Amino acid sequence: MTACIVGWHHLPFGKHEHLEVEELVVEAAVGALAHAGIGPEEVDEIVLGHFNGGFGQQEFTSSLVLQADERLRFKPATRVENACATGSAAVYQGIRAIEAKRARFVLVVGVEKMTALPGPEIAKVLRKAAYLREEGEIEGGFVGVFAKIAQLYFQRYGDQGEAMARIAAKNHRNGCANPWAQMRKELSVEFCREPSDKNPIVVAPLKRTDCSLVSDGAAALVLADVETALAMPRAVAFRAAVHVNDFLPMSRRDVVAFEGCEVAWKKALQQARLDSPFDLDLVETHDCFTIAELIEYEAMGLTPRGQGARAILEGWTEKDGRLPVNPSGGLKAKGHPIGATGVSMHALVAMQVRGEAGEMQVKDAALGGLYNMGGACVASYVSILEAIR
Repeated sequence: MTACIVGWHHLPFGKHEHLEVEELVVEAAVGALAHAGIGPEEVDEIVLGHFNGGFGQQEFTSSLVLQADERLRFKPATRVENACATGSAAVYQGIRAIEAKRARFVLVVGVEKMTALPGPEIAKVLRKAAYLREEGEIEGGFVGVFAKIAQLYFQRYGDQGEAMARIAAKNHRNGCANPWAQMRKELSVEFCREPSDKNPIVVAPLKRTDCSLVSDGAAALVLADVETALAMPRAVAFRAAVHVNDFLPMSRRDVVAFEGCEVAWKKALQQARLDSPFDLDLVETHDCFTIAELIEYEAMGLTPRGQGARAILEGWTEKDGRLPVNPSGGLKAKGHPIGATGVSMHALVAMQVRGEAGEMQVKDAALGGLYNMGGACVASYVSILEAIR
């Protein structure tokens, strides 16, 4: 244990027509510092997670965090990017600054403004998270990438439409309890299962209810070293923090195996001295598409390969199941502002293990895990958190 989360702030995810990246960043930063109970002058380093990729014209954004307070002026600030795992990349950069004893307090902000572009332009930006040399012409862009993964999984293990519909319905049901979720509306399994005018096929076999939402939003954390954190009102420690990257081209990997996710989870459980993922009380996992959550069940070790459907069909991953997965509603209901997602996941799990998750709270949650993925299981981050104060 080298770092703790000592404060956080989460903005609602959705469409923020009248807020730009700068305003989202400032609000998240101010809120996290207030929640941690520290002044801006105490911050030693700032890390901003911001994918952008063409969502906005302003590419150089690290110093926008300084707009939160004049006392942040001249603090070192860096922007990081690792596709859809950009937020976790920012968190881990902060952890490394503390491990190196270069910082006592690190302010981490994750942000994305996606909705200002028309749909085809959004798809063009998201496509950049794939290997363009080989995957740039896949129908449907990044949705098409995961549709291809689903097609290959179906060919190998059979149709998973029922399991994917149940994952979508579960996450929308959970999202109703999340005050920051973009879509707080329960959807039935039947609605999620059957294609319709309101739930059309996007790229077969993925329907609209299989796809996460296009979102604007921000979240922020304050990190501190353990000794400092123990003197503060709250300290949520990292029992494990593991990051691995796999090959970018899908052609170099078994894309239905999510091997990077599997390696990251194995290393994290070992680092946390846990025997099984079922030793955790909850998990927030990267359900950018329902097929991703299904395969992640297998990669985290809940079931053998090809049997991930059991975890949802037998109720294991429901909020009152053996291992609640995405009690926040996940990316599916909460939304997925790319640079903010990983920071959001860390904040939500910190809330859970502190017993501060409100209506989302999993009963007696003491140990929580999260998995944040960049690209089609290219970047994989697994954190395991527990409250120590």
